[in-house]
Amino acid sequence: MKSLSPAVLAEPDLSDLCRAAAPRPAQAACVVWLTGLSGAGKSTLAEGLRARLVRCGVAVAVLDGDTVRQGLSQGLGFSEQDRRENVRRIAEVARLLSAQGVLVVVAAIAPRRAQRALARQIVGPAYREVHVDAPVGLCEHRDVKGLYARVRRGELTQFTGVSDDYEMPTTPDLRIDTAALGIAEAVQQLTVALVGRWMAAGWTATPGAEPA
Repeated sequence: MKSLSPAVLAEPDLSDLCRAAAPRPAQAACVVWLTGLSGAGKSTLAEGLRARLVRCGVAVAVLDGDTVRQGLSQGLGFSEQDRRENVRRIAEVARLLSAQGVLVVVAAIAPRRAQRALARQIVGPAYREVHVDAPVGLCEHRDVKGLYARVRRGELTQFTGVSDDYEMPTTPDLRIDTAALGIAEAVQQLTVALVGRWMAAGWTATPGAEPA
């Protein structure tokens, strides 16, 4: 991705997407969890997907990790216990929204496999895990929020990818390489997986969870 500024992506024709994404009576809403390092492109992909689906009349909610920490998870730090609690809260909100027929897109690091396994357990069969993959060096080069610079200056500690490990998903439902793809290509890959595979198949079975 050359640019990570969220924007409504212009699409020449969304008619096929809109027909495919049209609500079905027996179909539960989906929870798409975007996991990856800070700067990998999670928020950009979430907003790009939301923009497409909203134009088709699909009810969509984006739960962004940074925004959640300013409100719902205000007061939580970055210890293992607090990170787990943050993921649990996001997953519970996503589950409640999904039960009301809202398609939920979560953009949150959730650095531990055990945390993501907890999210999958809470959400249930509608959970789909997407690894937004980019090397830490590229994420630091982008540094859209200035966080990596603050880490290097010693202003931030317990930062995933630098001082704290990120446990990469072993069996994600989808992996998107944002080092190789532009924004439009990455959003298209996510859209095709959502509409062409997951929504079409429904949520009768939960894919194999990654080991904790």
